[in-house]
Amino acid sequence: MRSLVVEGRSGRYRRTEQVRQAGVAVASCLMKSKLRNLMRQFWREWILPMGLLLIVVSPLKSAVLDWNWVPSGSMKPTIVEGDLVMVNKLAYDLKVPFTTTHLATWAHPARGDIAVFFSPQDGTRLVKRVVGLPGDTIELKNEVLYINGQAQRYAPLDPAPFMSDIFEDPTPNVAMEQLADRAHYVMALPHRGAMRSFGPVVVGEGKYFMLGDSRDNSYDSRYFGAVDRQAIVGRASYVLVSFDTSRYLWPRMRRFISPLERPGI
Repeated sequence: MRSLVVEGRSGRYRRTEQVRQAGVAVASCLMKSKLRNLMRQFWREWILPMGLLLIVVSPLKSAVLDWNWVPSGSMKPTIVEGDLVMVNKLAYDLKVPFTTTHLATWAHPARGDIAVFFSPQDGTRLVKRVVGLPGDTIELKNEVLYINGQAQRYAPLDPAPFMSDIFEDPTPNVAMEQLADRAHYVMALPHRGAMRSFGPVVVGEGKYFMLGDSRDNSYDSRYFGAVDRQAIVGRASYVLVSFDTSRYLWPRMRRFISPLERPGI
């Protein structure tokens, strides 16, 4: 009798254990099925669209329209730290995406353009102003730019409207430089050691001489030489957004969607 009771209990235990194991197996299958469905849904609704978007946008960003964060003040007061500038890569030519190989060329950088290019020294992407064209003689005499022996004209300006973004010098000199038929802001920092005289040098064939608008705070063609046409990415035309890097990235709303070349200057 005791043997029958033990066997009965053992049988019930085995059946209970089998039921438990079957339940675990069913739950595991359901969990795996649910995870597979979630992965399929994630792939279909997120990964695939993002991948397709990347496939479409990346070549456009590389060859048509791009943007460039500006980390330094070398183009003040025209461009300031924290500006995100729009770069028109079709301004001069069409390139093979992700390369500097030209497929077609319809224009060349003009004097006064704000160009984005790769530094001939280390390949860093820079934003500067085109001041010298192929064949030009460029000279700087005590902050005055000479092109082919002719001094450019300057009109001094009150620096007060620009002072919220200028901290390199307590008494900056801001002026309007008439560069051929185009006028733009330039700035000098009298209390800062800088290369205020340079040249004369002749710009080589197929090359362009670049200067920063903040002439005493710019690493430009005075140091690394003229820039090859092939290294020029495009022309900067607008500030898309701007965040003040000296004030905890506070938005500069006045600079949002603002042209770099304003009519009347």
